[in-house]
Amino acid sequence: MTNKPTLKRDLDALAGLAALALFVVMGAVFVGATFGQPEGFEAGISITAGIGYSMFNITGEFVPVEGEGLLAAFLIIALVLDAALEGSIMLARRDRDSEQTTSRERQNGGND
Repeated sequence: MTNKPTLKRDLDALAGLAALALFVVMGAVFVGATFGQPEGFEAGISITAGIGYSMFNITGEFVPVEGEGLLAAFLIIALVLDAALEGSIMLARRDRDSEQTTSRERQNGGND
């Protein structure tokens, strides 16, 4: 049987005010930010090749785009996706283990 949820009455007002102040400051920064005109790459340039050449530190005339800035973003995205994959595997294993434990408890009548 489940119980009704109860509201926590002893809240810390200072933490709430700090969060609200941070929200206001970040909102003001984002609303007031200005960006320059967007610039694209020349037609027919391979950005993927530029990232690949940067990863292997290949320089020369055949490098279509200097990919050092793109390489940092590429590696950060790769690390974040890897962490998400590892986390999902960990959660899936934990769910599977808890389901097996629950089914064993049902079979044993809770005497395990």
